[in-house]
Amino acid sequence: MSLELFGHPFSSYTWKALIALYAAEADFEFRVVDAGHPAHIEAVQSAGPLGKFPVLRDGENLLFESTTIIEYISHHHAAADMLIPGDADAAIGMRMLDRMFDNYVMAPTQQVVDEYIRDAENPDAVRIGEAKDKLDRSYAWLEGWLQFYPPLDHITLIECAAAPALFYADWVHPIGERFPRLRRWRAHLLHLPPVAQCVEDARPYRPYFPPGAPDRD
Repeated sequence: MSLELFGHPFSSYTWKALIALYAAEADFEFRVVDAGHPAHIEAVQSAGPLGKFPVLRDGENLLFESTTIIEYISHHHAAADMLIPGDADAAIGMRMLDRMFDNYVMAPTQQVVDEYIRDAENPDAVRIGEAKDKLDRSYAWLEGWLQFYPPLDHITLIECAAAPALFYADWVHPIGERFPRLRRWRAHLLHLPPVAQCVEDARPYRPYFPPGAPDRD
């Protein structure tokens, strides 16, 4: 049986795992998790305590959490040192950036989205303001970091985490002109073939973005 990834095309963390699979040119089947596929929902709910996707199934192995899935792909289904380097110190640096994008970019982005899910007509302006302040701090840190990280034409754990996080973060709180490196890098990421595939596959779902999807990207 080939690899199976359970998730949804509009999910940022599903993107994260998909980008790794596309970059590794892995043979896999994508299983959409929605009301029309109860067996896929059941597989996801059986994997972890909260029933969240993405979930990767490889024979008897069932893994949840996108970073763990990428670690597994790197070890079993990708060329050596492609997604995560074998050098221990370089790998530590990549894992730090992975947590940066999940916890300091995607998390406050999700906070904004959650406010619109909670009450689309009257989202909590204070909570949204706090989340956007966090994003500004993260944008500023990344702007400085990018002095030392040239845009790559291949995919690593960093690109897997950064592309979906920055894609959606810029939708809820646009990356301003005072962050030119970050703006250029986001554009570069969206043109990488594995990322561009995710962008296109998610396009039909844009009307469902709770705060409203911008007419770009």
